[in-house]
Amino acid sequence: MFQLLRDPRTRTVVTASITLGVAVGVFGISFGVGAVSAHATVLQACAISLLVFTGASQFSAISVLLAGGSYSSALGGALVLGARNGVYGLAMSTHLTGRLGTRVLAAQLTIDESTSMALAQDDEQHRRVAFWITGCSVFVFWNLGTLVGALAGRAIDPQTFGLDAAFPAAYVAMVWPLLRGRRPLMAAAIGAVVCVALIPFAPIGVPILCAALAVLVGVPAPAPIETRAAEVSR
Repeated sequence: MFQLLRDPRTRTVVTASITLGVAVGVFGISFGVGAVSAHATVLQACAISLLVFTGASQFSAISVLLAGGSYSSALGGALVLGARNGVYGLAMSTHLTGRLGTRVLAAQLTIDESTSMALAQDDEQHRRVAFWITGCSVFVFWNLGTLVGALAGRAIDPQTFGLDAAFPAAYVAMVWPLLRGRRPLMAAAIGAVVCVALIPFAPIGVPILCAALAVLVGVPAPAPIETRAAEVSR
């Protein structure tokens, strides 16, 4: 282990992973404040972050509840957003091996940040280091941030200081870096139009679920038969 840390590249990966964890922890503070604003207790807010541990789904669920939506609508939207972690798990399954306990822990830590940092590495050793350090760092700082935010939300009125606006702002900040390229922008535009169009008629939370259909835009079309045949012939 110490020999591995002597590698300058490994130290760079570790530093970047921990820095990312600290940055994500700031958003955890916003979640803690928002969760308490939605009438969750400090214990409930911390339990959500510990057990669910996927920021976008947590923000989505609490946002629906803050707007007066039902628990089923909040859960539905959260599950749709959380489904992407299953895809990450498939991508990382060939890189993370070991006993059942290790793989279960890896499943809990398989999120946007840990997957991105891992797949950005060129070799298996640094890929595993990036995954575990990023996953553990984000988990620790996200939960610390949630605790700090929940305690702060109990001590002050979030609306008095405008902290309720931090919830949608943090959500937009998380999504914004993903809006690169034609397909992501098209998916975002379709989702926004569907959601806005349904708001006057549908119950709270349902427009978000329907807007999730926009993800189909990001599903790549199957290659033409001629192209697949040419690839097989090679």
